[in-house]
Amino acid sequence: MTRFGYTLMTEQSDPRSLVRYARGAEEAGYDFLACSDHFSPWLVSQGHAPYAWTLLGAVAQATRDIELMTYVTCPTIRYHPAVVAQKAATLQLLSDGRFVLGLGSGENLNEHVVGEGWPSVAVRQDMLVEAIEIIRALHRGDLVTYEGAYFRVDSARVWDAPDGGVPIGAAVSGAESVARFAPLADHLISTEPDAALGDAWDAARCPAAASRRIGQVPISWDPDEGTAVARAHEQFRWFAGGWSVNADLPTPAGFEGASAFVRPEDVAERIACGPDLDALAESVRPFVDAGFTDIAIVQVGDAQQERFVAEVAAPLLERLRAL
Repeated sequence: MTRFGYTLMTEQSDPRSLVRYARGAEEAGYDFLACSDHFSPWLVSQGHAPYAWTLLGAVAQATRDIELMTYVTCPTIRYHPAVVAQKAATLQLLSDGRFVLGLGSGENLNEHVVGEGWPSVAVRQDMLVEAIEIIRALHRGDLVTYEGAYFRVDSARVWDAPDGGVPIGAAVSGAESVARFAPLADHLISTEPDAALGDAWDAARCPAAASRRIGQVPISWDPDEGTAVARAHEQFRWFAGGWSVNADLPTPAGFEGASAFVRPEDVAERIACGPDLDALAESVRPFVDAGFTDIAIVQVGDAQQERFVAEVAAPLLERLRAL
């Protein structure tokens, strides 16, 4: 059975509200919480970017059973992988084993802030390979010294390491990234409903083992369809650029400029908008048909988020499960 999650979209809500939404999503019956890990919002109009790891620590204590997940953390520039290993291990303990560490090669928007530049895709993927190797080693609780092309670790140990470590998901976008990360990670993360990508991932697993396919779908619920479209355009028009663009733009101002000519109707073609819960649920079907085991919903914008969680999340979940 497909599992459905609710996204803690740090770019569009303040941290205290996100904790409330997390509790509400658990009460509504969602299976997991996917949390973005951003230093900046995509657009100035979104207006937020709290620290994901502090937020997740609070959510771990405010919830009981729902799974937690980063979607996704870049462990290579803004964070050193040894530090990611330590905080992921701590969160796994605080959540009693409910955490999945979603990793990716990052976006310039978040990583350029520490002044280390923005490498090419090939270099970023090489860095991510090293980062996963370091995180895995530290999660075994061993004393680790590591000398790579990009990272050094000198006599480091994660002293509070959870038994069995932390499951790792890796964000992939094509055959090359699948070949690199399927042998290293436990689960696939993708923003595209591509069954062939998942099949290639399963074939590349060494040794072959059950692996989850984790995706994410934005929706814009509102009692008024026009308001839903307008909000999706205001908050999510950056989405129209695609990840080849989104990975490289450095600032919210850059995204404002790049999306200046994206029209509301363009956004509405890609994001289901309005009050029709059946239509909102149907927009998720491509991921279900592609064999995704876990799909996180993003309710666009903060304006109707409280009402969405309280009134809409549960009946929408019923329709999603019916898919």
